[in-house]
Amino acid sequence: MNNGEKKSGGLAVLKPGLLTTVQDLGREGYQQFGLGTSGAMDSYALQVANVLVGNWRDEAALELTAAGPTLRAEEDMVVAFTGANMLPSINGEPVSMWKSYAVFKGDDIRFGSAVNGVRAYMSVRGGVDVPVVMGSKSTAVRANIGGFNGRGLKKNDRLPIGKSEGALTVHTGRKVLSEHIPDYGKSVCVRVVMGPQQEAFEEEALELFLNTDYRVTPESDRMGYRLKGAKPLCHRPSVGADIYSDAIAPGAIQVPGDGQPIILLADRQTTGGYTKIATVISVDLWKVAQLPPGGTISFEAVDVKSAQKLWREQEDILVQLSSYGPR
Repeated sequence: MNNGEKKSGGLAVLKPGLLTTVQDLGREGYQQFGLGTSGAMDSYALQVANVLVGNWRDEAALELTAAGPTLRAEEDMVVAFTGANMLPSINGEPVSMWKSYAVFKGDDIRFGSAVNGVRAYMSVRGGVDVPVVMGSKSTAVRANIGGFNGRGLKKNDRLPIGKSEGALTVHTGRKVLSEHIPDYGKSVCVRVVMGPQQEAFEEEALELFLNTDYRVTPESDRMGYRLKGAKPLCHRPSVGADIYSDAIAPGAIQVPGDGQPIILLADRQTTGGYTKIATVISVDLWKVAQLPPGGTISFEAVDVKSAQKLWREQEDILVQLSSYGPR
């Protein structure tokens, strides 16, 4: 593995974009020590991007936020773009999302601002060749570890790419059928499993939670999405908003004393002391990750069995797409 320093080949960063980081599916097994998982905010888009270039689904790629970078290929490679449409182009020629392309040494890859969604993913055949830190290549910006020197990309960085075999043409021109491409709207309904502290809320609050259109506030980021509803969710006076700190699962929805929900995401803290009214099911986390500030979100309750069935259905799609397979 490369140590993150400059070397020949790879991708040169001409402009870094708003926030461009290296992410894979996240860092598992370290929350007990206070280190969060990080990883892609939209894991579906990241996995599909990797499949399109012939990588394993959990390989590291670039996550682009709101406005993408300008990059220059320092070697021949295969790339693919998924997630939010940031109007990618190669040498000034627009290219499609959810498709793989051959890029040659000296070519420029440019992105604009997202026209739908918030986060795009750019995979490279062979993956992004940064060190594996505690089982993952993901960037944990707050902890300053992982990814490329523990931070977002900057101008003049040179990002190393892993070695791959086979002709470029073997992996180019792959694309995803329209039925497997998500629709990134500005208003979404997200399915949740209620609890684990739903008994801390008045019955009226539970009903209000499931019948309110919440607005995503500008204070939202990779750690969590802060929501604003017309009315606060009231806790039972005998319980209140505070609990003994316990573990935070991805998609957990905390409700602090002001009664406004917070959806905790990839860079969430490992434990928290606010009541959790519900948890977003894993297959719907991308809906939250791709919702811009000002967008609206509503919630629908499902049971654990239904959530597991939906996960299996998404996994079946990813397995089907993976028939491309690493080659």
